[in-house]
Amino acid sequence: MPDNSTVANESGIDGGAPKPKIRIVVADDHPIFRDGLCKLLSLEEDFEVVAQAQDGRQVLEILQQHEPDVLLLDLKMPGLDGLATLQRLQAVRNKTRVIVLTASDDKNEFVQAMKLGTSGIVLKQTATELLIKSIRKVHAGEIWLDSHTTQAVIRQFVANEEAPQPAMMPPPPQRERERSPLSQREREIVALVAQGFKNKEMAEKMFISEQTVKNHLHNIFDKLGVSDRLELALYAIHNNLHAGR
Repeated sequence: MPDNSTVANESGIDGGAPKPKIRIVVADDHPIFRDGLCKLLSLEEDFEVVAQAQDGRQVLEILQQHEPDVLLLDLKMPGLDGLATLQRLQAVRNKTRVIVLTASDDKNEFVQAMKLGTSGIVLKQTATELLIKSIRKVHAGEIWLDSHTTQAVIRQFVANEEAPQPAMMPPPPQRERERSPLSQREREIVALVAQGFKNKEMAEKMFISEQTVKNHLHNIFDKLGVSDRLELALYAIHNNLHAGR
């Protein structure tokens, strides 16, 4: 007799409740792009597009009304733009996870968006399947940046560290995740990770073995509650640990 357990699980015959859909709001001032994207997302069984917005003010109203799981937010919108919208959302401690979906290549904007609590950045020229994957990852609590964007954001952040901060920018958000203080050596490793160094390069730079670097990273991940190097790098940026201070 064939094993039908997989079929039963997928069809819900086993009595389990269906998984709730990821509720999404799309904010973009170009109707053709916005409508097309909504239709693409609606093809995914676990997605539900609950509303659309054409500017930041509509975003704030819609999020208050619908409380979606994920907001896809364009940076360049009339009136209240993407960054200003992120500021407002941060001020009211909105729990919706935000993915910046943009055609911009301004790394300064990316840095500001990350510091304002964005969970992901996706360029509009990205393949649709990667956008779909990013939504699922961000909804699960992960951070989404491709490797090129991550490196560019970190480089830009480090390059601007001595520059005066714009008056509009609030202090970096504190995640309050640290379970115990980092040692000086651990802080050095966090800074090197944020600057893009690999394990072998860190080992050579610090005159320790690669295994020792891995041991330190394991302890750091446990202390900070992060799951991978990307999240650690973003934690370092948010908490001003990127320069090892």
